[in-house]
Amino acid sequence: MILVTGGAGYIGSHLVLALLEQGEKVLVYDNLSTGHIETIENLKQYGDLVFYQGDLNNYTYLNDVLSQNKIDAVVHFAAFSQVGESVVNPSKYYENNVVGTINLLKAMLNNNIKKIVFSSTAATYGEPVYTPIDEKHIQNPINPYGQTKLMIEHIMDDYNRAYGLKSVRLRYFNVAGADSKSRIGEWHEPETHLIPNILKSTFAGGKTFQMFGDDYETKDGTCVRDYINVEDLANAHILALNYLKNGGETNYFNLGTNEGNTVKEVFSMCEKVTGKKIPVEIKPRRAGDPAILVADNTKAKEVLGWMPNKTLEDSIRSAYKWENL
Repeated sequence: MILVTGGAGYIGSHLVLALLEQGEKVLVYDNLSTGHIETIENLKQYGDLVFYQGDLNNYTYLNDVLSQNKIDAVVHFAAFSQVGESVVNPSKYYENNVVGTINLLKAMLNNNIKKIVFSSTAATYGEPVYTPIDEKHIQNPINPYGQTKLMIEHIMDDYNRAYGLKSVRLRYFNVAGADSKSRIGEWHEPETHLIPNILKSTFAGGKTFQMFGDDYETKDGTCVRDYINVEDLANAHILALNYLKNGGETNYFNLGTNEGNTVKEVFSMCEKVTGKKIPVEIKPRRAGDPAILVADNTKAKEVLGWMPNKTLEDSIRSAYKWENL
C-alpha cells in the first residue's frame, strides 16, 4: 500500500489515479484544507482507495493510521504552496510544511517505513544564476515557501544518514494540464496558476486576463517558464517509487521539459485551443518574478528513465476540457 499525503489536491490526485490504474492499493491522508472530498469520492471508483481526513500536525492520529495499515512507501504532497501568502504569513508555512513533515517522518520511522518521495520545488533554487537549471545549481530560496521545501530536503539528508530513511526529492517547475480523460483536474480556490486563469477569462462573466510585465529580456518581453504536464509528473513519481523499491539511494531530480514558453506564447496557445479572443491587460512586473526559469531534466531521464511526453498544447487542451465540464 502506498500512502499519499495531500492526495485530494491537484498533483496528488493525479498520482493517486495513476497508482490505482496500476492496481496499487492507496491510502490518502489529507486535511482537506485545499483538497476536495469530491475528488476522493470520484477516485474511489478507479481502484482500492482508503481515505483518512487528518492533519500532519496531529501526530497521534497520524501514527495510528500508519500503524493500522501496511504501508510500503510514502509520497508526500501535503503542503501550503502559495509564494505570496508565505511572505505575508510565514508561520503558517513553517508550522504546516516543516513541522508537519517532521511528524510524518517520525511516524514513518516508528512504523519502520523507510521510503518517501517528496514533492519539492524549483523555488528552492531562487533567482537562477544560469539556465537551464540543473541539480548542481545553488539552492538559495527567496521566499518562505521555498525555504520550507529546502529545509525539508536537508532534514531528509540527515534522516538518511542517521536512520537509513531513503528519499527522492522531485523539484517541479510549472505544472499544467488535467487528466486526459477529464476524470480529475486542477481545482484551486482561489486559482493562481497561469493557464487556468487565462482559460477562465474565456467564460461568460470572465475577467480580463492580467499579464504582469512585458519588458523582460526575453524574446517577446514576457517571462519564460517550463510547463510540465501533470500526467507526465505523476509518471515521474511512479518511477521514483520504483527507483526506491529497487534499492535506489537518496536522490533528487528536476522535473521539467527542458524547454521554456513565454507568457505570450502560452496566451496565444490558449487562444488557439479555445478559438476565442481573450481580453488582456498588460500590468507592471511583479516583484520577485525571474525572467527565465527552465529545467535541465537530464538527470531524471538518465537515472529514472523518465521522459515528458505531452506538449504545452496537450496540457492546455486537457485543462480547457476540464474547465468546461
